[in-house]
Amino acid sequence: MTRIDLNADLGEGFGAWQLGDDDAMLELVTSANLACGFHAGDPAGLLRVCRSAAERGVSIGAQVGYRDLAGFGRRFIDVAPEDLLADVVYQIGALRALAQVAGSAVRYVKPHGALYNSIVSHRNQAAAVAAAAHQVDPSLPVVGMTGSVFFEEADRLGLRTVAEAFADRAYTPDGRLVSRREPGAVLHDPAMIAERVLTMVTLGEVAAADGTTVKVNVESICVHGDSPGAVQIAAAVRDRLESAGLVLKAFC
Repeated sequence: MTRIDLNADLGEGFGAWQLGDDDAMLELVTSANLACGFHAGDPAGLLRVCRSAAERGVSIGAQVGYRDLAGFGRRFIDVAPEDLLADVVYQIGALRALAQVAGSAVRYVKPHGALYNSIVSHRNQAAAVAAAAHQVDPSLPVVGMTGSVFFEEADRLGLRTVAEAFADRAYTPDGRLVSRREPGAVLHDPAMIAERVLTMVTLGEVAAADGTTVKVNVESICVHGDSPGAVQIAAAVRDRLESAGLVLKAFC
């Protein structure tokens, strides 16, 4: 692999509550997963981030989630598939309008938080999210985890799937993410994370929380924009990948 995408979850402030440093992250990433107002993000702030991304040539993706501002979209919601489909269509549509006004476009869809983790195995919700993306625009790629039922449903509809790995999250021995409720689920050492990412990209593997080796398929690396030290982590990851001869470029 000679090129890799680096993405981050951005636009997650809400009104007076600011989260992360979107402008600094946009100098480092190649793709920006922007909140769509359900788990985070307000219209004025999202328009500003869309404009900043467009100015820097950063690809914009719709980060769709459960309707859960209070829980930041990190709580599972047993929503009916037909309601979830409508919710995802609504979110993509809202961000598409903001991106268009900013002179850009929504180029992919990535689920957020609890929805992302749920559709690894929850087929009804996975099918609803895939169907929503397909109904809005069949050419939109979807970002997620290899081996998920979400990818199975997306493949069934002919959507392009983009395999993602997480720079700053611990993995279980079966290749899933360690719950944020568990100690050590979120990683913080920029140098260690950068070396870990290089191993993911070049060798297709990562050390799980128990020390075993897990195979990973990765086309895009995610650094969470709301993590403490996110800018330093993203900078370290970018520097390490480029020093190893890789080109950082958006996947679409």
